[in-house]
Amino acid sequence: MYKIITSLLFIFSISLFSQEKVEDDFEGNGTISSWDADATTINTAFANPFKTGINTSNTVLRYEDNGGRYANVRFDVSKNFDLSQKHTFTLKIYVASSSITGSQTNQISLKLQNNKINAPWSTQSEVIKTISLNTWQTVTFDFKNDAYINIDANSAAPINRNDFNRVVIQINGEDNTNKVIAYIDDVAYDGTLPESNNNNSDINFNTLVWSDEFDGVDGQIVDLDNTKWFKQTYPIIGGNSWANSEVQHYTDRIDNSFISNGTLKILAKRETYQGNNNNSKDFTSARLNSKFAFTYGKIVIRAKMPFGVGTFPALWMLGQNITETGGYWAPTHGNTPWPDCGEIDIIEHWGDNQNFVQSALHNRSSFGGTINKGGRMILNASTEFHIYTLYWDANKMVFSVDGIEHYTYNPQNKNIQNWPYNAPQYLLFNVAILPNIAASFSESAMEIDYVKVYQASSLSTDDTTIDEKKIRIFPNPVNNQLEIQFANFSEKYQGTIYDLTGKKVHTFNKNAHENSIDVSFLKSGFYILNIQSDSFSKNFKILKN
Repeated sequence: MYKIITSLLFIFSISLFSQEKVEDDFEGNGTISSWDADATTINTAFANPFKTGINTSNTVLRYEDNGGRYANVRFDVSKNFDLSQKHTFTLKIYVASSSITGSQTNQISLKLQNNKINAPWSTQSEVIKTISLNTWQTVTFDFKNDAYINIDANSAAPINRNDFNRVVIQINGEDNTNKVIAYIDDVAYDGTLPESNNNNSDINFNTLVWSDEFDGVDGQIVDLDNTKWFKQTYPIIGGNSWANSEVQHYTDRIDNSFISNGTLKILAKRETYQGNNNNSKDFTSARLNSKFAFTYGKIVIRAKMPFGVGTFPALWMLGQNITETGGYWAPTHGNTPWPDCGEIDIIEHWGDNQNFVQSALHNRSSFGGTINKGGRMILNASTEFHIYTLYWDANKMVFSVDGIEHYTYNPQNKNIQNWPYNAPQYLLFNVAILPNIAASFSESAMEIDYVKVYQASSLSTDDTTIDEKKIRIFPNPVNNQLEIQFANFSEKYQGTIYDLTGKKVHTFNKNAHENSIDVSFLKSGFYILNIQSDSFSKNFKILKN
């Protein structure tokens, strides 16, 4: 049994790993090796000139601002901070009154930035603390409980972000030409950096299981592939309207959703149109449902947002089990209302906040409200294609744009209220029109170059056959009864079902001629089925509907 458990843990990377501290005492014992400065002279091995009080160490960092407007000292870390659990930075500082010019407030600020973007300061979060002069003091920056400043007001709270990998320390404010000399020691973060925090490496979702490249026919306008897409036209909120007080009709016409020149266009238009409910509106658009639903994987979408104040495009997902009027899956799977079915907003965009994009989760724990969210500013959201990616496994969701992560959702104690995301979801693409639509708006399209869904090669949903023992597992996906057939085997065997965390959820003992296994009690999602006897042990991946 040891070999079985080991292989499962390896497959899903459920392992303990070394963690890296972030600290520097400037005595040669620190882990920070990337100290740098802007408009400041620094010395990271300076003899402590004030060996008194709480700091009698031999060496410190000397910080000399010679009048640079944006003077600071900084360091980078090799992996991004996870502030959801550990969110505090501390340091010691000494500033002599004789070293200051001007009338700036005596303060120190610690800023967290993303060094992977062109303007790292543009999405920073900052905590500022006042300091006393002529004494060593310990200053604590708590990015959960202290008042923080997001330079971009649309950014999520620091503890809900995972894009910070730079720490900036600044004395007596910025945008001034005053001078100051400070001594800093014992810089530390109260958490650790994992050996790897590349969230997308936890499971290698490398097998393409569903996609649409929207290639169409050169020089022609063609309709969507109706084996992959359903055009939803009926509203889910009331009889006349969609959510968010939206003012459009969704149509199934090729006028509002079509393929041309290698991309899907979802075209929102100003035009008077009477919908299926005999209610006339002044705008039309399209809302697409995928005829494919799945649990876990990596979703990659290359898209360009529309223009116009009042446009509200989204690339998102809903639980396959949602009860909604007019949705593709409701007649066959609908048994759970929103938000209990779970909603995953891969990306949303608002025309009145042109280059801001946001990801969000809606579920019972937030009563459907937009609480679990994160976003960032990008360049040219509506004039250039960007790649929007969601990584989704049994433990977390990670959202990124062009490879830069901006939000991770990972509730610690998962339950049906905060994590209905262990069941199949389907894709929705739409462009809504909000009541503040600009009077000058005529039409604009969201363009999608491709959508691709990847899963791990071991998570195939096809019937599975192993040549050595001729074992066939079907149907896969399975509803209530799983069939196990042996072509060249007559021994007794033991079956064990594990969830994606490696936790054992069911064990059974059978003879080879006993084929049917009741799995109706399993929740929707992926599982590992291990079959073993005295002569062999094999793992199979099954998907429970």
